[in-house]
Amino acid sequence: MTSKVSLGSPASGFLGPLRIAALLALLAGAVGSVGLMLHAGRHNDSRFLLVLFALWVLSPFVALILANVVSKRWPVHTRVALYTVMLVLTLGSLAAYGDVALGPPRAKTAAVFVVVPPASWLLIAIVVPIAALISSRRSRRVKDRSA
Repeated sequence: MTSKVSLGSPASGFLGPLRIAALLALLAGAVGSVGLMLHAGRHNDSRFLLVLFALWVLSPFVALILANVVSKRWPVHTRVALYTVMLVLTLGSLAAYGDVALGPPRAKTAAVFVVVPPASWLLIAIVVPIAALISSRRSRRVKDRSA
């Protein structure tokens, strides 16, 4: 007989700290990404364009915050995948944006700020549904064994 704790419920102890770390990293990543974008575009005279870029750069972070809000009832494995994506996306975005904004001057720095958000969306769209699919299959197997 197995308990809910042994199946990886939030009571198992790792999910809460992982969630907090992911949310803090996501907040830092969003602020840092916009800051790096503003730094890279500091010579741009178009404030409207900078606002559009800021919204574009923030879009994957906002999507992950919304996913976090609706994930309360998701299976544990799916939430772990979501929190992992939060951490990976944050580190990857900051690395890419930091390289462009703080690295040596180069032409076409805007390309990175255009490409990273859809790449982030793609990562989210691939990892989270696959984790949900795997988690639902595991859940069915556990139910079938206990029946």
